[in-house]
This record gives sequence, C-alpha cells and structure tokens, in this order.
Amino acid sequence: MTAVRIAGELVGIDSSQVALETFRMWRVRCLPEVLRPDAPSREGVKESLRSYAHELELLVASDEAGREVTRVSEELLARDVFGPLGGVVDVGAVNATGSWQLADVSVGDFLARRQEDVERLRAAIRSLCGFGDPVMAIADELGWLRDHQVSGVSLLLWSGGAAGAPRSLEGLERLDDPSVVRRMCRVAADLQLTRFLQGVIAAAVAAGTDVSRGAPKVVEVLDYGADLAGGSVGRGVRPAEIFRMWRVAHLPGLLEPGSGAEEDDKARLRAYEQALDGLLGVGVGADGLE
Repeated sequence: MTAVRIAGELVGIDSSQVALETFRMWRVRCLPEVLRPDAPSREGVKESLRSYAHELELLVASDEAGREVTRVSEELLARDVFGPLGGVVDVGAVNATGSWQLADVSVGDFLARRQEDVERLRAAIRSLCGFGDPVMAIADELGWLRDHQVSGVSLLLWSGGAAGAPRSLEGLERLDDPSVVRRMCRVAADLQLTRFLQGVIAAAVAAGTDVSRGAPKVVEVLDYGADLAGGSVGRGVRPAEIFRMWRVAHLPGLLEPGSGAEEDDKARLRAYEQALDGLLGVGVGADGLE
C-alpha cells in the first residue's frame, strides 16, 4: 500500500478540524523525535514517515480535503502552557513547606500567598501569547490554579517517573518519603519549567509576537514561573538554566530539516533563541567574555 493511499485513508477517518489539528500537533511533537539522527528507528522507517507526513500535508491542504488549512488552535497551544504550569504550582507548594512532608502541603494556601505573582504571570502570558478571555479560562478549567491535593503519585508523573514506578504498596508509600519527594520536586521543576517555556515560545511564535517585545516577556514569564516552582521568591531554578535546558531538549528537534516546522516559524524560533541568549547572559562566561 502506497504512502499516498495510506495518507488518504488517514485523512478520511475524520473530516473535522480536530483531525487537522491532530496531524499538525503530531508533526511538531512526535515526528521530530522519531526522525532525529540518533533515534533508534531504521532509515527505511524514517523515510516512510517522511513520505506519510508529506502526503498528509498535501491532502489536508488540497481542495479535495474539503476544509481550509489553519494553524494549531489557540486552545491546544494554551494547554501546552497551562498544563506544565500545573506542575510548577504543585512543586512550588511542596517546596514552600520546607519539610517536603506531603501532609503539610496546601496548594490553596500557597496560591493565596502568591496570588499577586500568579496574576502577574497570567497577564504576562496573555500579552506574550495573544490569548483572549476564552483561552485564558482554560487555566481555570484545568484546575491547577485552585486548591487540590498533591500526592507522591502526581509528583512521580510531573517528574517523568524519576523515582521509578512503584511495584508494591511499600513502593507506593516510598513516594511519600521526604527525601524522595524533594528529589522528585527538583526533577519536576526542571522538566515542567522547560515544557512551560516551550509552550509559551510556541504560542508566541504562532501569535506572531515580535521578538523585540516577546523576548523580554518570555524572561518575565520565566522569572515568575521559576519563583513559583521554588516555593518562595529567589528560591527557584534560574531562568537561564531553564532556557539552556529548552535549547537542548526542544529547539534542535524543531529546527532540523525533517521536523516539518515551517521555515518562517524556524526563523522566528532562531530569533527568539538569539534574543533570549543575550537577555539571560547565557553566552557570557564567568570572565565576562563571550
């Protein structure tokens, strides 16, 4: 069966806008990882995936597909921002206890104490990403910005399984141990802040936010996010560290030739990387020389 025929059947599964958005999200999120030079996939498989992606793009862009090609919806972009922000809030609430005892955690109290910072963060996200009221409401719909329970299991998920999946009741109880909780918080802060940065940059690029205005806003957003994750002002991961993790974990996959990202978007991503590198002082060494 040819790539053209398979692609046609895939498009025919669902003619709704959701199908189109799903394809575009797959092309941005999943395809780059499989096509990376160090990915374990065989070259023949990689070539087939490139063919499918190309044929799908042609079909969804054609008149025969019966719909207009649009960019990824604001709603999906917003979930990539506010989802990781939930992990940031949970980690911050745990770190704020200073004991890393989950019984001491109150997300509601933490958010009440940091309400002004949260509102400033939301305002900065709105300005940077161009989100309107309905899209900003997604942050409330997800439930991370109101009181909820933080468990060892939820921290395990936020940290990408850093502590290892429990295989018994004893293993499950181990996730509540303060030393394990503290380690999961450190890993979760790195992981979720890096994903959060990817989300806000992707939304800013999609919104067409000019780099000269957007890059300082990204730094502002990172400042608030890092402080929230730390549990108190000045205790979070440094924004420069988040940026460097993003530049290694996300940017290469978006810029490589087989990523599927549009050339204009790649140019904007490069511009954001260069501007953020300068603003955060990443390119300057300890001796002050570049």
